Amino acid sequence: MQRTDIARARRVVVKIGSSSLASAAGGLDAARVDALVDGIAGRQSQGSDVVVVSSGAIAAGLALLGLNRRPRDLVTLQAAASVGQSRLVEGYAASFARYGTTVAQVLLTAEDVVRRAHYRNARAALERLLQLRVVPVVNENDAVATDEIRFGDNDRLAALVAHLVHADALVLLSDVDGLYDADPAHPDARLIAVVGRDLPDIGAGRPGPAALGTGGMASKIDAVRVATGAGIPVVLAEAGAVRSALAGDAVGTYFAPTGRRTTSRLLWLAHASTPTGRLVLDDGAVRAVVLRRASLLPAGVTGVEGDFAAGDPVELVGPDGRPVARGLVAYDAGELPAMLGRSTGELGPDHQRELVHRDDLVLLT
Repeated sequence: MQRTDIARARRVVVKIGSSSLASAAGGLDAARVDALVDGIAGRQSQGSDVVVVSSGAIAAGLALLGLNRRPRDLVTLQAAASVGQSRLVEGYAASFARYGTTVAQVLLTAEDVVRRAHYRNARAALERLLQLRVVPVVNENDAVATDEIRFGDNDRLAALVAHLVHADALVLLSDVDGLYDADPAHPDARLIAVVGRDLPDIGAGRPGPAALGTGGMASKIDAVRVATGAGIPVVLAEAGAVRSALAGDAVGTYFAPTGRRTTSRLLWLAHASTPTGRLVLDDGAVRAVVLRRASLLPAGVTGVEGDFAAGDPVELVGPDGRPVARGLVAYDAGELPAMLGRSTGELGPDHQRELVHRDDLVLLT
């Protein structure tokens, strides 16, 4: 019964890893692309909207540049992405054309999911493409990105895109056939068919990065945490099982939703924003924010770290330095020292607002 939500999903995001599309020696593998597209097109023909989040631009570019391994320096990675991105989209376009389906290339950078104006624009563009029955092929803009390449893989991007387009399910396709309770190479390792609320901590002994990509099981679990926490079920499966995964069959690992769908702004704040500073809270303020879900007032703040402006995301940390929440601060960093430890009644009319309003705050614990 757990996978009926996958089968019924009206809108699905499918993430495809580099190793499922290409090899370093031969670049993009047309047969692999066709096999994946066959499964995706089949789901779209049933009336579902499908968004593809695809790695593979760098891997596709390596062969075209005569490189037999993934380079380590950023400039060469960007060059490979520049060359390979057009080849990647051409491959998808040719394959989907067999079904009379048009694809669209959508390149995103971190700013497109961090800055709220960019976030809204990206959402509107993707929504219109889906209304036109186009399959968006989303990738990080590795040709100009820096941190995105170092991030590892598009798993986290796929989870954010799933929320961005209000998807009903996320399917992560890879070269592993699911989550195991130990290293899959171990003879006693067992596939975990269903994961509920308790996501595992991935550490030593788990499958590591593939040769072409840089994401491993840890990045996939991070993506699962983002999606399921926003009420989106996830399936992690081997790319060859694309049809079964999209049909809700018992393949791979199913991750049940653990939270409710939240606003795009709060998901952005929790998972896509980069804090520009920290506010240190006393124990009373921590209890008020975490237990009572109250706004943060100046009286409960004992310290300010960083240089930020009003409206920037900041971390709220307890006396021990452990982050407990993240929020949008209402004042510039330079205004806060004179306000700390004082009640709002003691402050002038220009400083009556909360430091962080509860509507602009997400808990991290």
